[in-house]
Amino acid sequence: MADFDLTLRMIPSLDRQLVFPLLEFVSIKNVYKEEDLLKAKFELLSNTNMVDFTGQLYQQIHDTDELPAEFAERREAVIKKLEESEQKTEHIREVIENPEVASALRQDKLQNMKLLRENYQCTPEMVQELYNYGQLQYSCGNYGGSADMLFHFSILSTDPELTLSAMWGKLASEILLGNWEVAYEDMSKLKETIDKTHFKTPTEQLQQRTWLLHWSLFVFFNHPKGRDGIVDTFLLPQYLSTIQNACPWILRYLTAAIVTNRKRRNMIKELAKIIEQESYMYRDPITEFVEALYVDFDFDKAASKLEECEEVLEKDFFLTGAVDDFVENARYFLAEVYCRIHKRIDMAGLTKKLNMKQEEGEKWIVKLIRETRMDAKVDFKDNTVIMNPSYNPIYQQVIERTKALVFRSQVLNGAIDKRGSSAAKKGEQKQQKQQQQQNSKKRATESAPIAAQ
Repeated sequence: MADFDLTLRMIPSLDRQLVFPLLEFVSIKNVYKEEDLLKAKFELLSNTNMVDFTGQLYQQIHDTDELPAEFAERREAVIKKLEESEQKTEHIREVIENPEVASALRQDKLQNMKLLRENYQCTPEMVQELYNYGQLQYSCGNYGGSADMLFHFSILSTDPELTLSAMWGKLASEILLGNWEVAYEDMSKLKETIDKTHFKTPTEQLQQRTWLLHWSLFVFFNHPKGRDGIVDTFLLPQYLSTIQNACPWILRYLTAAIVTNRKRRNMIKELAKIIEQESYMYRDPITEFVEALYVDFDFDKAASKLEECEEVLEKDFFLTGAVDDFVENARYFLAEVYCRIHKRIDMAGLTKKLNMKQEEGEKWIVKLIRETRMDAKVDFKDNTVIMNPSYNPIYQQVIERTKALVFRSQVLNGAIDKRGSSAAKKGEQKQQKQQQQQNSKKRATESAPIAAQ
């Protein structure tokens, strides 16, 4: 299953402390060797200030109860830094935590800073210390304190780069605390900020969106509205382009979100087109199931991929809780497409494709026909389902094919008008240029006899 594990691909787009839960998960699932994972955890957290925890990992790796002297020295240094930062931020923390001050703060950050400076003797340097203190607490694993400090900093700071950095830090803190409601709001604000910010290069904006796609997985698969949110976000043109250019493996999570969400089942065909386009860059049993069903109409392949999907889902950190939902809805899609194509269906054969027991499968198929209101009847004598082909009336087909014509016509007219005005403007500019050239020639001919005289 290491072939289908995405941890190594996702690490570059995650904060090191967000990577740790992924390593813990693959350790439980026995995807990699435990010895290798212990070393990976130690290397991952060795650059943080979580000295006590890294010390425990060191002891496990080397099978010893003793620690090198450097761990004690680092621990003292971290405690000293925390005490210093606490003292430096003591005054401004007391001020901004005052309810009267908090109610007086507005959207205008310059006005807020003026208020704090004139009435409470708070300087920009003190605001900067809030950021440093928040970072230090995050590095120590105190995510609650970090979220508070970075939130206060983002309200007061006038530095857009540091404010964006603080928003990332607060989102990571809320994720690690498991505050999914707050994290969902922070993620939405961060998305809005990234979309509105004018970065120095397009590559920098692409990187920010790539990070957001990866970090948002923690929120989307733990929030009640997450399965709707992931579809609404990932199918936006700018984020779909980011997936296609920077991280095609995110298609696994978009596919799982659409398959497990019956409200968005109408998007499955659009998803199939995207998967088909990107199949040369990324594929796994989950995307291959959709491709086999909606592109190739290969039901045997789709059935075999569905069996593989269960194992892949169980060993994916974000999708392990969605196994039952995915399998149930995937069977629904497979049976629906199969019934739409075939006129006479052998219930035993379809049950086998759905990887279900005979009696259970037959009941499930009958229930599916009732729920979807298919025009079909069950022949229990031959153990078959007979489908009555249904055709849309001709007028309905015309309506469906022409319902977008008005919008397309408006777009086309707008493009023609825009091109016409652009051509007319160019014509006027060309005419003015020719007139200027004629005037200059006329002046030259008129001045020539004078020069000759």
